[in-house]
Amino acid sequence: MPAWAVVTDKRQAHIGRVTALLDRWAADMGLTAGEARGWHDAGLWHDALRDAPEETLRAIVGDKLHPFGVLHGPAAALKLEADGERRTSVLEAVRWHTVGFPTWDRTGRALFMADFLEPGRKFMVQDRAFLAAQLPHDFDAVFRQVVRMRLEWTLREGNGIFSQTVDLWNAVR
Repeated sequence: MPAWAVVTDKRQAHIGRVTALLDRWAADMGLTAGEARGWHDAGLWHDALRDAPEETLRAIVGDKLHPFGVLHGPAAALKLEADGERRTSVLEAVRWHTVGFPTWDRTGRALFMADFLEPGRKFMVQDRAFLAAQLPHDFDAVFRQVVRMRLEWTLREGNGIFSQTVDLWNAVR
């Protein structure tokens, strides 16, 4: 983890499960070493600032309007870029992993799915495990289903939907 990371032990465990899932999928899919490394790094860094104070995140991103819960991705991406990270696919994956992004490559899509499908989450355990097992065999279909499930949850909870999420759904349906 970067020196600037702010994560609790519980968050570190989640990050470990996400990264392990990404590593497993990369191996099962026979990704090149470079793409597999991008997936691993995106998983490792996606929640690096998830437990940072709100004022810290708002100062990093210069955003006073968006909900606090979506600021950690953009903040981490900015910090990674300042540290010299240049892989656009990794930066976009980290930046948008909470809301989605319609022009993601496989790195962003894989992180979005791993964050949702990681086995430590306590909801829809069997359904999510099934999707995680199917991903190496039908990446695009699993991605479409995960986007649908996350969008349905957002609507059911009465939360606002970001334009990037709508654009992502329109791109995959």
